[in-house]
Order: sequence, then structure tokens, then C-alpha cells
Amino acid sequence: MSSAAAKTGFVTAMGGIALPLGILAIIAMMVLPLPVVLLDIFFVGNILLSLVILMVALYCYRPLDFSSFPNLLLIATIFRLALNVASTRIVLSEGHTGHDAAGKVIEAFGAFVIAGNLIVGILVFTILVIINLVVITKGASRVSEVSARFTLDAMPGKQMAIDADLNAGLLTPDQARLRRAEVAAEADFYGSMDGAGKFVKGDAMAGILILAINIIGGILIGTIQHDLGLSEAAHSYVLLSIGDGLVAQIPALLLSIATAIIVTRVSSSHDMSGLIAKQIHLRQAWLPVAGVMAIIGLVPGMPNAMFLVGAAAAGVLAWFGRPDVTPELEEETAAQGGPAAPGTDATRPGTEAITAEDVTDHAPVSLQIGYGLIPLAGEGGGALVQRITAIRREVSKAMGFVVPGVRIRDDLTLSPNQYRIRIGQVIRGEDVVYPDRKLAIPGASSTRKLKGIDVKDPSFGLDAVWILPHQLPEAEADDHVVVEPESVIATHLSQLLYKHAADLIGPDDVQLLLDTLARISPTLVNAVVPKVVPLHTVTAVLRGLLSERIPIGDLRRILEGVAELAPRNLSAADMAEALRPMLIPLLLQQMVPINTPLPLITLDPELEQLLIRARRQGEEGLVLDNGLAATLVKSISEALDNAQGQGKQAVLIVAGQLRRSFAQFLRPHLPDAIVMGINELPDNRRVEVVAAIGGQQQLPRVPTPQPQPQMTPMGADR
Repeated sequence: MSSAAAKTGFVTAMGGIALPLGILAIIAMMVLPLPVVLLDIFFVGNILLSLVILMVALYCYRPLDFSSFPNLLLIATIFRLALNVASTRIVLSEGHTGHDAAGKVIEAFGAFVIAGNLIVGILVFTILVIINLVVITKGASRVSEVSARFTLDAMPGKQMAIDADLNAGLLTPDQARLRRAEVAAEADFYGSMDGAGKFVKGDAMAGILILAINIIGGILIGTIQHDLGLSEAAHSYVLLSIGDGLVAQIPALLLSIATAIIVTRVSSSHDMSGLIAKQIHLRQAWLPVAGVMAIIGLVPGMPNAMFLVGAAAAGVLAWFGRPDVTPELEEETAAQGGPAAPGTDATRPGTEAITAEDVTDHAPVSLQIGYGLIPLAGEGGGALVQRITAIRREVSKAMGFVVPGVRIRDDLTLSPNQYRIRIGQVIRGEDVVYPDRKLAIPGASSTRKLKGIDVKDPSFGLDAVWILPHQLPEAEADDHVVVEPESVIATHLSQLLYKHAADLIGPDDVQLLLDTLARISPTLVNAVVPKVVPLHTVTAVLRGLLSERIPIGDLRRILEGVAELAPRNLSAADMAEALRPMLIPLLLQQMVPINTPLPLITLDPELEQLLIRARRQGEEGLVLDNGLAATLVKSISEALDNAQGQGKQAVLIVAGQLRRSFAQFLRPHLPDAIVMGINELPDNRRVEVVAAIGGQQQLPRVPTPQPQPQMTPMGADR
């Protein structure tokens, strides 16, 4: 252990012992009589403690830097009141013996302030109490009350902003945890300060009462018990009472000032003196001050020399003052456009040389927006951030793993209304939205052509138009679907997250899923990974499933299947293909309700045999004639669009041995098409064939349920 750490530990241990002992000593002071010497020492210590608290309040950068202030204020107040009790006991019991009966400190304060005039002493003490109680304490209490109210009211919003930044990838979990703790500490601090102000107010009122008790009680004790004259008793006891009151009231005034400074403090990178000096050192402010002071200095009858000296001093401050630019703008100018300092990168003024962090972005998902779209993100989390958070939650539940946070950044290289979506380092989508407009998509019964900016919907490729807000009633009356700009971006992002889910999961994410499953099925996880199948193989299998939109939420069944397939020495792609039949129901239940027939698109038997033979001829994928391939893609696309027009999400059914090759063939042309093998159809789902694809044409059929020979629960037909 280093010497510094040892010293810190020793100080902490001593502080932990000294504080309880000190509080017990304070309580004892209220009950047990104190020697005069100890009373003087404690009075000096009280002033010392008050000055230290005031100086710390002046030099802290933000209120939370002195979060122990309410506790110190309580301890200092109790300490001072205990001294008042102890000194009152001595003043009333020994005051008849002379002015030094209560110690040198009380005598010195009384003699210095009173200067032989008791009325002056009482008035000075009264003025100090009025300043403390009416001006400083009352104002500080009001500021504390308002700060506590607004801080507590803003706490939910701050927590939501932290959650939004965390979901957007702007904060790490550790940073978010620290931010939440800081928000909670801020609320506790201002709540405590609201109550701490009452300590100061009560202390000032107690000072008045203690002074009155000392004066009245002292005069009565002196005249009745000690046979002093009224004038002599009044002089002795008033002197001691006022000295006692001043010794207590001056530290109380210091603590009141510290309280006011803390509650009015604004968080900054400077202490209070530095912040004030930086903000008032303004040339345009000091020039008129110098002029007014000079004019007053030329008026006959005024102390001209003093005012002219003041004018000269203001002129000097104006000469050395800064121009009318706020410190924030100065810092921004220095960071963005200042001259390049020696040793810095000339292409980036004011910064150090380019580092790896400047050119590397490790965000799994990032959304880059032009400066015109910044209002959609908003300060602390706008509508766009909230929509993206909801999209992440939805995709995570649907796919069975936690989708990484989306990092939102402005990019000056983009046009003002352009956005760009990256998965890793690859641009997966980009488009243009208009934050002051709304996107209107025509419905089936729409007949009117709306005025606006004609575009294609980025998510589904539908014809759409960006309209102005006042056109909203017209669009809704003509069966248009009206979408907000942030919803357009979020929906586009959602489509890309589903499509590229396989790129969003890695070994670390898989290990997290396994650790979560191990809490429920520890034997299964420990027996399979890595004893039977290594982690990278499980990751590859899960990626293969996600690439086909198969959810991986049922990880227990996936591990059980992988354990059964492991002895066959299959590749990860073959394992994923073999696991599909038991996982297909997870996909289908997201597409079509369980009680609704599943829309199917089938292939003509002759076409299917042709494709099987084409598969056998090629080593990978299908080997088709260009004309046949184009016709096949067009026919399937039209069949899917027709089904979608009827509100159905159809599935293409092919022979089991053809499924993987045919899915790979369609993926570049129809990435959203779902291709299933006939062997993957669940036994408990009813189906209907909505179209059959021939060699050169599409042969639509009437959508009727297809009977299946298997039994279904409750005797339902398939």
C-alpha cells in the first residue's frame, strides 16, 4: 500500500471515530458546566469551522461538490447552540464577578463592539440578526424551496433522458448508472437544503431569545442575588450578553452566507470567484461605467478625486476586458475555427493529431442525420429517440436477443434533410425526410392527387407524397395514411434491423444469452457449450437462423437440437437448416394469428422439378436461364404484392431439398420473401393457397382452406 493511500485510510478512520465523539461532546456541553478556557477554545473553533465551510462553498464548482453541506450545517448549528447554552450558564452564574467572567473571547467581542455604549451594542446586534434572518436566510430558504421543487419535478424527465441516451448508444451502462446516481443525489441534496435553511432561520431566532434571556435574567440575578445596583448589573450583564451573542452571531452569519452561496450556485467549470470574474469582465459593460463615474466626478461639490479615480479604474478594466462574446461561444470558436497551435493537426484546428478513435466507430447500429433533422432528436431525447427505443424493444422481443443501442449523430456531409443508417460500418439505407411535413401514403380507395413532394416510401417502396400540416384533413378524408417524419425513419430502421439481424449478434451477445439461460437450465448450458459445441459454432448457427428471420428466443430448444446434431459433424449452416422445422412456429405466429389460415404461394410441380434438377446441376445455388429467372422473380413478386394488397403476408412453399437453394436465389431480388419447405409446415396450422407459380405465368387460385390428413387439436380442420 502506498503512503498516500495509507494516509487517506488513516484520516478516514480518524474521521469515523472523531465525528461520533464530537457529537457526544456537543450534547455534553449542553448539560455539563465548561471551564472558561475550554469555552474560549470552542468559540475560536466555531469561528474557524464557519470560515472553512464558507471558503469551501466559494471554491466548489457545483453544488453537488459540497453534498455534505446540509450535514455540516446541522452539526455547526448544534455546536453553536451548545456553546450558547454553556456561555449562558457562565454569564448568569459568574457575571457579577466582572467583564472577564465568561472568558476572553466574549469580553473582547463585547468591549470592541459596544465601545462603552450599551445601546449601540444592542442595536448592532439587532442589525446583524435582521441581516441574517430577514435578508440572507429568508432569501436562501426561498431559493432552496424552489430549487427542491423544480429538481424533484424534473427528476422523471432526467431519468427518461438518461434511458433514451443509453438506448441510443450515447452512454454506456456504467455511465448511465453514474448519471442516475447523480440525479438521485441531486434530488436528495436540494431536498436536504430545503430543510437545512430552516436550521439557519431557527438559529437566528434562537440568538435573539438567548440574548433577551441573558440580559433580563442577568439583571434580575445581579440585583436580587448579588445585591448589585441596577446600573452596575445592567452594564456587566449586557456587556457579557452582547459579547456572547456576537461571538455566536458572526459564525451564524458566515454559515447563512455559505448556505445562500450553495443554493444559488450554478454548475460550472470554474469556482465562484472565477465564474463571476469571467462573466463581468466585459468591455461593453465597463466603458459606460467609466463614463458615468467620470461625469459624477466633474460635478461641483462631489468628492471629485475619488470618483475620477474610480472612473480611471473602470477604464483600465474596460481596456483589458473581453469583447461582447459569451464564454461558451469563445470556447466553441476556439474549438472549431481557431488557429492551429504548434503540434496540432492543421486540418482540425485546436485539436491534437488524428487518432484511431477519430476514424473508428464501433457502434453496431448508427443513425446519421443532417442538421435539419436535429430537432427530431431533440435535447435529451426527442420523438425520434423515443420511437427508436420502442423499435429496439419490439425487434428484441421478436428476434429473441437484445438489439444493440442505436447511436444518433449529426453529419455535416449529409444534406440538411438526409439520414443514413449503418449496420456496423456498412450503409444499409438512406433517404430524405422533411421535418416540417408529413408523409401521406395513398390507400386502396384514394382518388385524389395531393400536392407536395412525390417520393417512394423508404420502408416498403410505396408511392407517397410529403404534404404540409394544413393538408392533413384533406389526406385523411381521401383514405391516405399519414406518417410523422420520425416514424418514417424509425420504420425504415425497423425493417433494416429485421433484415440484418444476423449482423447484430456476436459471441459476446451469445454468451450473455447463455449466461441468462444458465440461471434456469445450468446443466444444459454447461453440458453443451463448450463441451459439445464451441461458442463460435453456436454463434454461427444463431446467425444462420436470424438471416432467415427465424427468432432465437427459444434458446433452450436450440441448444438441445444442437446437442443432438453435434455427433453428425454438420456445418453450422446445415445445423441451422435442420433446426428450422421446430423453430418455424415462432416465425409464423408473428406473421399470422394462430387461428387464421396461413397464406401460401406454391410452385407448379413441373417448375419445382425443373428447379430441383437445376440445383443438382450446380454446385451452389440454382443454375437458371436468365429469362426463366426474371420471369420467376416477377411472378413471385406479383403474387406477394397481390397477397399484401389483401392484407396477407404470404409464405412461399417449396420442396424440402430445394428450400435453402431457392431462398438464396430469391434473397438478392426479394429480400423480404419467406421461403419454407413443405416439411416445415406445422401440423396444427390451417393453410390456404393464394397463388401457384407456373413456369411462365402465375396461376391464381381461389383462397380456400387446404385439408390436411393430420389430426388437429379439438378436431379443427386445416
